[in-house]
Amino acid sequence: MAKPEQISATIIAAHGRHYLAQTDSIKLQCVTRGKKSDVAVGDIVNVALTSPNQGVIESIAERATLLYRSDQYKSKLLAANVTQLFIVVATEPGFSDDLVSRSLVAAEAAGVKPHLILNKIDVTESLAKTRQRLAQYAGLGYPVHEVSARAAPEAAVATLAPLLAGNSTILIGQSGMGKSSLINLLVPDADIAVREISAALDTGKHTTTFTRLYRTAPDTAIIDSPGFQEFGLYHLSEGMLERAFPEFNALLGKCKYYNCHHLTEPSCAVLAALAAGEILPYRHALYVQLLHESSQKLY
Repeated sequence: MAKPEQISATIIAAHGRHYLAQTDSIKLQCVTRGKKSDVAVGDIVNVALTSPNQGVIESIAERATLLYRSDQYKSKLLAANVTQLFIVVATEPGFSDDLVSRSLVAAEAAGVKPHLILNKIDVTESLAKTRQRLAQYAGLGYPVHEVSARAAPEAAVATLAPLLAGNSTILIGQSGMGKSSLINLLVPDADIAVREISAALDTGKHTTTFTRLYRTAPDTAIIDSPGFQEFGLYHLSEGMLERAFPEFNALLGKCKYYNCHHLTEPSCAVLAALAAGEILPYRHALYVQLLHESSQKLY
């Protein structure tokens, strides 16, 4: 009996263990074998065809990057093979500094370049305060780009399109930040694509609960993700965490003890920099919190 034909495709949407994959010419509804759900949007997969538009995912190509979040019990894949992370915040409603900070750590740990996108700059009464909050991240070397998707759409596209070109970029942000407005600006016919994907995944016409990839050029992809309020990083080891804080990098290896945790140890280079005002207290507090979380992992 002949083996089913296998073709290479990119996962463009995921809902549970149901996936939509795109080849150069067709979309394929795919499932994994058994109960596996370790496939991420952006993955390049080998699919064994079971019909002209359906197949089974047989293997996943080696990933260049993998961005995911985790809690004490399980992990949630966000996207694979991304080169950039756009963290979308806004003048209103208020955004969570904890979520932004954790997203930056996740990007550093995954080898993905993060950008902060400040949307709704037309809301001028909140603008100065929001800029002040974002200055702390700019001071760490993270680029901040200001746009207004609704009030100045052409300027927003002019700002963001050059950053997107040639990259695979995932947008994340809390609900209400205007991420959907940005997607609709940057991706022609995004609404039509969502309806097609929803129908293919049988998730209903108006769902926003799945991650999806839009290819806007042969070398450019934009990935939209559902809004979420928490970004758990329980999967990051101590070594990964300390390297995910750029301000720690020049200090690593300079502590008195080779296995220093940068918590209370004597002659710790990181704690000395903290005391000297060279490391922001909230950043070290975040490191301590994440270190605690990584010790609580149950999987």
